[in-house]
Amino acid sequence: MADELELLLDEVEARLCRLSAPGAARGPLRGGREDEEGEKEEEGAAAKGRSAKMLVSPGSSDEDIDDVIDEICNDSFAKMPPKFKSNSARLTPENNSAAVQIHRRRCCPVYLGGSSSPNGIGTNISKRTCDQLRCTACDFRVSLFNDYIWDQSCDYLFFRNNMPELSKLRAKMIKKKGSRAYACQCSWRSIDELTDLQTDQQLRWVCGKHAE
Repeated sequence: MADELELLLDEVEARLCRLSAPGAARGPLRGGREDEEGEKEEEGAAAKGRSAKMLVSPGSSDEDIDDVIDEICNDSFAKMPPKFKSNSARLTPENNSAAVQIHRRRCCPVYLGGSSSPNGIGTNISKRTCDQLRCTACDFRVSLFNDYIWDQSCDYLFFRNNMPELSKLRAKMIKKKGSRAYACQCSWRSIDELTDLQTDQQLRWVCGKHAE
């Protein structure tokens, strides 16, 4: 990498010297090492077409110098292996941030509902029930069970000791078509119809974001 950078700097310096030299329009420079480098640069410029025109044109300006630098950089990038160029484009911060924004969304507002209510990202227009609920009090994911309700004898210790093991929770689950049983480690609800979560101030449940 260091050798390639040194060659690139040498090429820029050689072209700039040729642009600024008084005899640039009449032919290559003469004298020692500069003669050899000048002859090599003239051969490369003739093969590239547009570069040759810039090098032999009199009255070079700052724009000409900028064009030479841009052309050298473009030539170096064109010689770069395709795999390296594709990786460079893919790892830009803009692409990474866009990917994160596209794949994660929250419900607003958050809805609970019975088994007949479709799950998904809830909005004021698309009233879908959230299936990515998480409790901010116990830090447990909220489990939901379609066509079941909780027995009235359920208490805090029952869920504290048995969540999230379904085999133990079944002891106090009652079959009821159309209902849905929700529970974390500290709270539980039996829901029959679409309900806005904000109407139940005791619940500390929030949408944990949906992957699209």
